[in-house]
Amino acid sequence: MTRRTDALLDRFLAGLAALDPTAVWAHGSLAGGDYQEGRSDLDLVAVLAGPVTPRAVWALARLHARLRGEPLAPLLHCTYLTPGTAAGPERRHLTWAHGELFRRPVTPVTRRELHDFGRVLRGRAPRAVLPPVPDRELDDFVVRDQREFWRPHVDRAALWRQDVWVDLGLLTFARATAVLRDGRLISKREALDLLPGLGAPAEVVEDIAARRYDDRRAAPPGAAWTERRAGLTRAWLAPAIDALVTAYR
Repeated sequence: MTRRTDALLDRFLAGLAALDPTAVWAHGSLAGGDYQEGRSDLDLVAVLAGPVTPRAVWALARLHARLRGEPLAPLLHCTYLTPGTAAGPERRHLTWAHGELFRRPVTPVTRRELHDFGRVLRGRAPRAVLPPVPDRELDDFVVRDQREFWRPHVDRAALWRQDVWVDLGLLTFARATAVLRDGRLISKREALDLLPGLGAPAEVVEDIAARRYDDRRAAPPGAAWTERRAGLTRAWLAPAIDALVTAYR
């Protein structure tokens, strides 16, 4: 991590102390060694000692509101568990992300990340709170995610003119492939390196690498490349997902 990241996490942890968390963990790139300040999300999970009451929700909303002046605050996402609600990947938990509070699950992928390489920022380790994730549960989740979320969205052409859909669509597919083929979680950097061997369009892979990892990149390309990139991505990703889902059905 670097200075701005450390400063934001210190301020967040200090503000969260009033709610008496028993644990705070980092997962994703912040824990997995692929973190880039200003580009990567700060993916956190906090375990609160008591129930998430309306008063606790209000306190959390105020905490995140106070952090909004920090340069990296929009990238900080945190899901809030309690010891009594930690089990069960289908359960939805209070989460701050994208500037608002809502509820979402802590998926099997996130749970496996926390077990394998989660970074303890405060308190107990993930293994002391979260049940383990069996391989079959992880495999079933990534197949379902590819089949039920990503595959239908490939058909929505307008989405794929956006950088975030191109990046996450291809990287998530490569990471799902690594889980199913090799039984391991990989970083986004490793996923990018895996994509050429999976047959992904070279131009699109190079575009992702330049935007995510090359600080010297010039101004973004124009509409013609954006449209071409969307077509290349969708033409490859649709049959690739179909083949992956069929192979592991």
